Amino acid sequence: MEREKFEMLVEKAFEELPPEFKSRLENIHVVVENLPDELDLQKARIGNGYMLLGLYSGVPLSRRGADYGVYPVLPDRIKLFKENIERYCRDDKDIEAKIREVLIHEVGHYFGMTDEEIRKAGY
Repeated sequence: MEREKFEMLVEKAFEELPPEFKSRLENIHVVVENLPDELDLQKARIGNGYMLLGLYSGVPLSRRGADYGVYPVLPDRIKLFKENIERYCRDDKDIEAKIREVLIHEVGHYFGMTDEEIRKAGY
């Protein structure tokens, strides 16, 4: 899939997030990368770059203290890894569904949920 179309699907998935989640997202940037780099793999504690579909970096909402934001902070970041997502999918429809799934999963991390909690919630 061409990168432009992939990015449009990411934007669409973000716009279609449930309002109760989307309204609470602040100072977050969603980006598309082709593949995870070495630092991404270290952060995710994964040795195999083919397995990593997305990555949240930042201070989860559940860990922000009263002093968060007193000083300027960089935006939290969600990265979606295009080539890895495409590897798991058969066609464009599968890619669109996987983008939505990965984005929701990473938004769960923004709210402070663990992988297990996200899976239990059905994402």
